[in-house]
Amino acid sequence: MPREETDAPDVTNAPDATNAPDTTDVADTTNSPDTTDVADAAGGASAARPRRPSHWRMLGRDRAAAVGAVIIAVVALVALFGRPAIGDRARRQDLDASLRPPSLDDGVYGLLGTDVLGRSMVARLVEATATTLSVAVPAVLCSLAIGSALGLWAGYHGGRRESVAMRVADVILSFPSLLIAVVVLYVFSPSALNLVLILAVTRIPVYLRTARAEAAELRSRLFVDAARTFGTPSRMIIYRHVLPIALPTLLTVATLDFCFVMLTESSLSFLGIGIQPPDVSWGLMVAQGRQYLQTAWWITVLPGLAIVLTTVSATVLAAWARIATDPAQRWRLTLPKRRRPRSAPVPPEMIP
Repeated sequence: MPREETDAPDVTNAPDATNAPDTTDVADTTNSPDTTDVADAAGGASAARPRRPSHWRMLGRDRAAAVGAVIIAVVALVALFGRPAIGDRARRQDLDASLRPPSLDDGVYGLLGTDVLGRSMVARLVEATATTLSVAVPAVLCSLAIGSALGLWAGYHGGRRESVAMRVADVILSFPSLLIAVVVLYVFSPSALNLVLILAVTRIPVYLRTARAEAAELRSRLFVDAARTFGTPSRMIIYRHVLPIALPTLLTVATLDFCFVMLTESSLSFLGIGIQPPDVSWGLMVAQGRQYLQTAWWITVLPGLAIVLTTVSATVLAAWARIATDPAQRWRLTLPKRRRPRSAPVPPEMIP
């Protein structure tokens, strides 16, 4: 009998398992982005982004501001470390060396000559620097702190608080600060502490009015409204949002006001109602040497020159700081001096 054929499939004709598609090849053929290319693109974008110039680099591009900063730094270092270094040389008298002109015969302390009592002018200038700054700096800091706090508080809240604060400032400004200082120092004994208190009180309205104007303009900004909507307390809004924006302007005003306070202290000491002997300041040195101006010019000219250099340097540095802290004006300091425009500010990309 013929063998009966079965209908079972032939296993030899089954598809070979080895010919199945490789999943690894499929995965390799996908169009997923290469992470290395993404990283390279991100690095190129960050490298193309312009880097914000540092304040030191901008200060180096402005020669006048750099010289002013060096002079202010030297004056500050002399005031901090000069008095312990000279000891009692500023008060040591030598009548045999009276009115000796500047020379190198007596070493460093005779470099700028001596006064009528034979005291070294170098030592007295160092002592006067420390005394003058010990009056001007605390007075400016006290008036800055009090006036800015009151001005920001009044300008942010507005209404009756703003009106009361501004009327108080108007009352203080209605009297000349030098006249108030003269009257108070005549009533009370002249001293460094009284000078600091009088100068601080008379300069508070300057910062109060400036801070009030800044806060009144910032309280209607969108970020302040957002913080107020989320329930942030008023003091935190003033501290975190209003103060950082108003601080550059206040610091610029403080730098300029430092010059005024220092000149006021020198004027009061020149009139005899400021710093009293045996202490010494720049204004007192000018007053003590004015009668010897024709025979010993260095007694008056040198402290007067110190006043002029410090005042001019602080003024130039304040003008530079006002531009450097303003985002809309900072780009001016990044250009070479010959390319800095004198007209209204324009974006850097518009400059040919």
